[in-house]
Amino acid sequence: MFKRVINYLRTLFRIKAEAAMDPEVEIEQAIDEARKQDRQLRNQAAKVIAHREQLETKIEKSADQVGEAREMAKQALLRAERAKAEEDPAGVEKWTNTASSLAMKLQASESNLESLKDQYEIAVAQADEANSAVQSNAMRVQELAAKRMQLLGQIQQAKMQEEVNKAVEAMSGALEHDTPSLERVEDKIDARLAQAKAKAEVAQSTPEGAEAELRDAVSLAKADDKLAELRAELGLN
Repeated sequence: MFKRVINYLRTLFRIKAEAAMDPEVEIEQAIDEARKQDRQLRNQAAKVIAHREQLETKIEKSADQVGEAREMAKQALLRAERAKAEEDPAGVEKWTNTASSLAMKLQASESNLESLKDQYEIAVAQADEANSAVQSNAMRVQELAAKRMQLLGQIQQAKMQEEVNKAVEAMSGALEHDTPSLERVEDKIDARLAQAKAKAEVAQSTPEGAEAELRDAVSLAKADDKLAELRAELGLN
């Protein structure tokens, strides 16, 4: 039970930590890690290639030693044969022993040369693998760099959108709290119209209102008489 609680707390902490991490920081960390690995791979590849170059030099020297030992052994044999023809037993023994010594040296040189060639084949394969690893990681670094630019652009877009959303929310809140609704405005207008009609109705019920109404009626009658007069002048009756 205790272990389950510990594992739960670790998982919860990891989730909280990942949620709190800045995406830009995570991107930079990934780039830095890839570059660090690239430097390590390049250093390792350099060592492997240097080892191959050293083996090439050793092979050249060993091949020269083999050729020299072979040529000297041949010369020793020829001198032994010459001493034999000259019936010189001491010379025969001397050059025969020299030829034997050179033959052993030649055999050792050839064995060393073969061993170096085997090592060289391995070194060539290792160098090729190291170069491939460096190239692959270099491509990965480039891909991460391109992805970094893309993600940073997306992050900036997200931030801008978040700012726009905040501004819209702020505007909506201000409108909701500070601006009267259309219904309230309409109610106010209706109330003012009703009040104006009521005042007009009250005014008509008073003597002053009646007098004004009568005055309007007289004016309207005079206007009708004037229209009749004009029609008669025009012969429109």
